[in-house]
Formats: sequence, structure tokens, C-alpha cells
Amino acid sequence: MKHSRASLPVRRLAAALLGALVLTSGAAPPSQAGIVSAAHPAAVEAGLDVLAAGGSAVDAAVAVQFVLGLVEAPESGPGGGAFLLHYDAASGAVSMHDGRETAPAGTTPEQFTWLGGRALPHALAVSGGRAVGVPGLVAMLGEAHAAHGRLPWAELLAPAIALAEAGHAPAPRLRRQLRGDPTLWLFRDVRRYFFRWPGRPADTLHDPEAVATLRTLAEDGPRAFYHGTIAEAVAARAARGWQAGTLTPEDLADYRPETREPLCGPYRQWRICGVPPPSSGGLAVLQILGMLEQFPMGELAERRAEAMHLVAEASRLAFADRAVWVGDPAFTDIPLEALLAPEYLATRGALIDPHQALPAAEPGRDIGASDRSGGTSHFTVIDAAGNIATVTSSIEAPFGSRRRAAGFLLNNQLTDFDFTATSTAGPPGQQAPNLPAPGKRPRSSMSPIMVFDAEGEPLLAFGARGGSRIIGHVVRVLIATLDWGLPLEAAFAEANFLHRGQHLEIERGSAAEAHAGTLRGYGHRVRRHEMPSGLHGVERTPEGWRGAADPRLDGDARTTHGEAMLEP
Repeated sequence: MKHSRASLPVRRLAAALLGALVLTSGAAPPSQAGIVSAAHPAAVEAGLDVLAAGGSAVDAAVAVQFVLGLVEAPESGPGGGAFLLHYDAASGAVSMHDGRETAPAGTTPEQFTWLGGRALPHALAVSGGRAVGVPGLVAMLGEAHAAHGRLPWAELLAPAIALAEAGHAPAPRLRRQLRGDPTLWLFRDVRRYFFRWPGRPADTLHDPEAVATLRTLAEDGPRAFYHGTIAEAVAARAARGWQAGTLTPEDLADYRPETREPLCGPYRQWRICGVPPPSSGGLAVLQILGMLEQFPMGELAERRAEAMHLVAEASRLAFADRAVWVGDPAFTDIPLEALLAPEYLATRGALIDPHQALPAAEPGRDIGASDRSGGTSHFTVIDAAGNIATVTSSIEAPFGSRRRAAGFLLNNQLTDFDFTATSTAGPPGQQAPNLPAPGKRPRSSMSPIMVFDAEGEPLLAFGARGGSRIIGHVVRVLIATLDWGLPLEAAFAEANFLHRGQHLEIERGSAAEAHAGTLRGYGHRVRRHEMPSGLHGVERTPEGWRGAADPRLDGDARTTHGEAMLEP
């Protein structure tokens, strides 16, 4: 995707010359400039080291992700998938790399049913081998590196290898997760690696298999994950135990990442770019913003209950469309243009009463042609030349399928499929778009986002964790930054609230709780939840680029100089 702007050739030439010297107007050489915002300090440090060595944003993203696979193992890693949104500062091009998991060849539409065709309870499906999709993360990173990398692949894995060899203490959040979920002790793979005895996390995490896998990937490249001993180990573990899966080494060998056109659209004077299906994130975010554009959101900073109500209503309508129309584009005809048409969004927005919740949010019918809050991580990198990589990666539920192979947890992403055809109520005769099928990518909610100003220059790049809550987290931050003018860090720290179609969720213990009574008066069903949104990103300010990290997690945002901003 290329952004039009005035005097484009002149601007691009200037940007390229400046990028070769400094990121802002400072004197730091490009090998020492850049920002990394990620969910763990060790991952931030790995990315900064790569940037300091002259690496690109994607180079640093590779290093960050492999370290996160160790220190934030329950959220993401080689056993999962990811979406990467990339901005090329020299050309203005935005590209998207799809590393979403695919269903094995042996997948059937009924594999998550039991007792006469009823949907299997999600809690039982999560830990089954049938929940494990073909991991796409490593292949996607390899493809992105081939397109945008500067440093040799092997150098990018060096920080993760060093950490895996030395071992590392569990981060505070991981300790809380291990202590807060007694059921984790029931799963052998989790128990052996993360615990020393019930209720006590291991003091140091170390696995020789992780070291071996990382060394193999460094020496033989990304394809080594999909062939030989690693692929055999992954397939064998998915095939053992409860609800044995059908994943085979051949499924891994056949996996291919996709490069797709980003999904971009306007919001007031800005342009928002996100990821297209099989993620519903970019579409839902643009739909919600398109409906809200007819309301004076900028005037509602001090009228939060009204703002929360409007966002919730637009979200309900977007999630209704999501359930009916969005799936893997290789299997489903998704009318993206119609769903984002200004006339359609104006019609949908007209359904919103500023002071009363809709009795029911129905999907749009005049179109033309179930996630849970889960194990996910988001990080963002900007390099010396101004290239940006913003990545959301996941193994789905925290601790994925509770199965480990080749030193890493395996995903349970296939539970992002609908379990039965009655899960959605689409138009008559329309096949459910998100049922399991061989080779199909399950619908996702991951929403890495970039915002461009009226000149076409990048302004924000960020994303979140949280399963289908990701969409709400991203929309909330966009309203806070674009309409209310908050700095990104302040917007991240604001109270979380969102609506996924069932009830309005507000963050337990936050300032949003003060509005619960008013929102109930509007007709909303309000529930309080913990919401560790894991927002990480960068923003452009008059003083330079600045990083921001969600205060709810253990993460950080730093430059190679140790600060959160690249100052002039």
C-alpha cells in the first residue's frame, strides 16, 4: 500500500537522506538510533542491540520475538503465529506479513463437537491436540526478514540463544500467572518446565531443547522449523493425549506465510492501516471508527460515560458483522469494500442512539457479495531510517494448548474457529465463514495498527494483546490519542473498556468503574474484568519519536540511548 502525498519524490528523497543520518534532527548515527517497545525488558534489550548494530526494524523484531518466546512463553513463541505490519520509510509503502496458523489436512468441521453434535466446551478444547494449528510465526519472520532485513538471520537469534543457554528467572507477571491458575499443574509439560512443586514456580527456567531448536534455526534458517526433527517433534506432541490431533510433519512442510495488502481507511483527517482477514481486527477497527465519525468524539473527553456508550454501540454492530462475514479469505468471499463503504457505515452509525443501548445488535444484511481473551503479545520497533515494524503474535490462550515441543509451547489457535455452524446467524443460504477446514486460517482479532497524518507521514504504530478484546483496546487508544489529544503513554494507561457483543466490559479497579451506573442506565449489561491489555507502540511528536509501554505488564519502551524518546 502506498500513500499519496504532495511532492512525493522530493519528500521521499529528503526522508531517505535524513534517514541515512539520523531518525530525528539529532546527531546520532543510524547504527545507534531506534526505539523498541515490548512486554519484557530482555526483549527490548535484544532489539536495541540489533538496532545498535545497524539492523533494520524487522531485524530487531526477529530478535525481540525469539526472546519473548522464552521470557513471555505463555503468550507467544515459535509454536504460534503472528501478523506483522511494516512501513518502509524510503518508499512510503505499507506491507503486511501473515503468519497465522493453518488447520492440518486432517481437520474436519465437526472436530470440536461432542454429545450429538453439540459444541465442545472451550475449556476442554483448549488442551486438546486438535486445537494445535500449523505454527506460522517462524516462516513469517523469515519471509519478512528476506524482504526487509539487513543483518544475517543467525545474528538475530544470538540474544535468544544466549538467554536460553544461561536460563532466566520468571518475570513477575509469569509468576502471578503460575500462582493464580492451579489447573496448570495438571498438565505435564507445563508442570515439568514452569514449576518445582505445586504452587511454586521454578526459580530459573531452562530447557536444553529450546537451546537446540534456536541453534538449529540460527544455523539452518527458518525452514528448519518445518522439516526434520523440529517438525517431527511438533507433530508428535499434537498427536498424543486428549483429543489427539491430526497434525503431521507434512502439514508443517506445506505451510506458507502470506503477504497481503494492508487494510486502510480514513478517520477524520487521518488514515488508519491495519491487517485484513483472516484477522478481523483491521476491519472491525475501521468499521467502529467509521460509525463514530458522525459523533463529536473530541467533545466527549470529559463526558466519558457518553463516549464509552458510543464506542460500545459501534463495537456491538462491528462484532455482529464480524461474526457473519469474516473468515479466511481463501475460503470465504468477504465483502470488505461494502463493509467499509461510507454509506454503509453511515447507515450502521445511524442505528446508534446517543443515550440508549440497542435492544440487539444485528449484522448488516444489505452487503452484497468467538474468541476469548488470550495469550498474545504485541511489540513495535522503529529503526534509524524511520522504518517501522509493529507485530502482534500469539499462541492463543495463555499457555496455548498446554503442550510443549522442541522447547516451546504449542498454540491452541484452532479454537478460534467456530465450533458449530449455528455459532453465527448469517443470511439464509450463507455458509458459516469460520468453521474448521483443512488448510484454513482461523479468524483472528489481532490488530497491529499504523496511523498516518494528512501529509501521509506515520504518526502512530501500536497494538495490544487480549484475544477479541484487542479490537476494543486499539479503538480506545485511537480515540484517546486522535480525538482527545492524549500522548500515547497516557492513552495506554487510561482505563480499559470495550464491547464484544455480549456485555460492556470495564477494567476492574479503574476509573471506568465510576461510570457503571450511568452505563446501566443507558441499558448496558456491565461487567468488570481484569484487562492486561499489553499495549506497546511508538508515536511521532514535535520533539521526535517516543515509545510507550502498557503499565499493566512488565514491558518497557526505550531507545538505544536508554530513554523513551529519540530527541533532537
